[in-house]
Amino acid sequence: MKARLLRIAGRVQGVGYREWLLREARRNGISGWVRNREDGSVEALLAGEEDGLNAVLTACRRGPPLAQVASIEEHFAEPPEEPGFTRRASL
Repeated sequence: MKARLLRIAGRVQGVGYREWLLREARRNGISGWVRNREDGSVEALLAGEEDGLNAVLTACRRGPPLAQVASIEEHFAEPPEEPGFTRRASL
């Protein structure tokens, strides 16, 4: 299982990005979480098999219809201990 920690910047809050990512992750068998950050970005931990992970990473660059993704910082990470994909409280 591979894992990535993402920081997604642009117009990504107030446009349904977290709920959209929740659906994308679950559809592709990805574990982890997503949350808003105080600086206006969205942070997400994604973990799963390579095909599903790559599909979600590609989708994150596009985002939901109202989003405008300006940049994504991507770092290797440890997979989450708990299964499933959840929405966390804002940080």
